[in-house]
Amino acid sequence: MRINDGMNRRILRLAVPSIVSNITVPLLGLVDVTIVGHLGAAAYIGAIAVGGLLFNILYWNFGFLRMGTSGLTSQAYGRKDASAEVKVLVQATMVGLVFASLILICQYPVERLAFYLLDTSPEVEQYAVTYFRVCVWGAPAVLIMYGFKGWFIGMQNSRYPMYIAIAVNVINILCSLCFVFVLGMKVEGVALGTVVAEWSGLTMAVLLWWRRYGHLRTRIVWRNSLQWSAMRRFFAVNRDIFLRTLCLIAVTTFFTSTGARQGDTILAVNTLLMQLFTLFSYIMDGFAYAAEALTGRYIGACHLRQLRWAVRNLFGWGIGMALLFTLLYGIGGQNFLGLLTNEPQVIQVAGDYFYWVLAVPLVGFGAFLWDGILIGATATREMLWAMAVASGAFFLIYYLFSGATDNHILWLAFLVYLALRGGMQTLWGRRIFTSAYLEKVSASCN
Repeated sequence: MRINDGMNRRILRLAVPSIVSNITVPLLGLVDVTIVGHLGAAAYIGAIAVGGLLFNILYWNFGFLRMGTSGLTSQAYGRKDASAEVKVLVQATMVGLVFASLILICQYPVERLAFYLLDTSPEVEQYAVTYFRVCVWGAPAVLIMYGFKGWFIGMQNSRYPMYIAIAVNVINILCSLCFVFVLGMKVEGVALGTVVAEWSGLTMAVLLWWRRYGHLRTRIVWRNSLQWSAMRRFFAVNRDIFLRTLCLIAVTTFFTSTGARQGDTILAVNTLLMQLFTLFSYIMDGFAYAAEALTGRYIGACHLRQLRWAVRNLFGWGIGMALLFTLLYGIGGQNFLGLLTNEPQVIQVAGDYFYWVLAVPLVGFGAFLWDGILIGATATREMLWAMAVASGAFFLIYYLFSGATDNHILWLAFLVYLALRGGMQTLWGRRIFTSAYLEKVSASCN
């Protein structure tokens, strides 16, 4: 019982700050939209929406910098290998800097391709291009921050990412308000506020690192950290996560675009219902981050008993959260939709699909937790294959059965996709609970 209580405290100490950090994520976009919403033209709002979408897709592809760093760092932490800990941070920040440099160098062709694919009015495109050309200079800060965030979580410290996320939002609000309403700037002021906030967040990360982990700087050996032999495992882990992210983007993009083809009402309904999924995902991602940190720690330390306790307790919290959200959505979910829109037709049609959302927490919680466990175990190949199978099933179900009830089939395919992710990862992930696997991981790190 003592072990159980101690493990729950460790899980919550990691999960709660991560949940707070996740909840702050949409605030950046919300603040930008609110500010431009008072500038007197609908095109400003459209420009922020298009620009935000573009950067979300662009940066989403580099999420592996956070996830791979978290898994590798937590294993080094478990082994009490300070040299390996700092080596992972050097690798992550350098790789982030290289990719950010490529984005800056290729920003014009990226911009042209994006607006060729996006169907916008000339006025919205003009403002969105302005937004893009300012915001793109925050790319180095964003990608390097991914490395720092993953490293802090791997070091069992999720409070620092929370502090940084809160600070970034406050700075973004203050700077954007100042640039727009004091200096008279418009879309470019909102974009500049975001860039200042991103670089401030990176500065804060470096200062926090120096304050808490500055003693590790003596362990930095640049040549050894950046040799191909040292980078091979880092790239192998992150390659699998990158390909897995492409599958995730394909499913998410198809879900949105298919809803759009069924008309404005269905698009609005799906967008609103997905807000309920997104809210649940923010909570479960917090527990997934805890899973990354603890799984990597106990694998690195070769503590099989502690690993099993951690996973058992994580799934206890996952089941509890799934039941709680199912109950909350069943009682007040439709009233929550009424807060998001006052369009009676949209709310009425949403009721025809609401039962699909009620199933999401119970069907999907396993996928979130297993993502965290497998990232911590650096068992990214299993995670990739599970995502590939689940994504294939999503498209197969939709194209085999879609017809007069297209949107119902779309939601059915999405739920099967979530269930298969969790199910396949359960089957392929069980091997991490063996002594042979722990010894193999330990040997590969030496």
